[in-house]
Amino acid sequence: MSIKNFLMFCFMAVFFVSCASAKKKESMEFSTVEVPSVSVNEKTENINKSVLQKQISNSIDDIKKSNDYILQPGDLVDIKVFMEEAMDRTLRISSNGTITYPLIGNVKISGVSLCEAEEKIADKLKHYIKNPQVSMLIKEYSNKTVYVLGQVKKPSAIMMPPEKSLTVLEAISSVGGFTDIANTSKVKILRMENGKQKSIDVDITAITKQGNKSLDVTLQPGDVLFVPQSIF
Repeated sequence: MSIKNFLMFCFMAVFFVSCASAKKKESMEFSTVEVPSVSVNEKTENINKSVLQKQISNSIDDIKKSNDYILQPGDLVDIKVFMEEAMDRTLRISSNGTITYPLIGNVKISGVSLCEAEEKIADKLKHYIKNPQVSMLIKEYSNKTVYVLGQVKKPSAIMMPPEKSLTVLEAISSVGGFTDIANTSKVKILRMENGKQKSIDVDITAITKQGNKSLDVTLQPGDVLFVPQSIF
């Protein structure tokens, strides 16, 4: 092979390799799939909702486990007396706040804590049982409860009045009002409707300072009223 032909062969080889590389690179560029991006605001909103839901769930659990929980009509309670299995009962508190228990008949236990109810029953049983040791657990909570959580002075579960509506402002007043760091213009009502959670914003400042009472939403059984903290 002459030198001229050899050089021509090398040139053609380099040319075809370069073309093949360019086509491969172009093919790789066109095969790239773009993944839809999620905006920073959307991510932040989803995180905030998740954090809020976790905070509310924990607060409700704390109230239910607390000795401060006040028994209400509709609550289902499990009552036991130590070493007296025949006295075991599961009873629902009636609309007038009473239960009917063996030996002692009707006893009003709504409006008091679990510990106070235990003492009340034990005190009446003393006439029939020596040194009765009563224990009580809540098996089911009344469906007429509204939870008031967040930046209020005494977060708690409150009973809705039997023959009267309960508004947001009334519910907050019943737990002692706001803390000093409450964001009163961003109060939220979390409500379940048709199996889905609905969020309702309430501006308490507009109600109290501007006198717009139409914004004072009427609560429904099972509502969660949440007062967030102000961001300074």
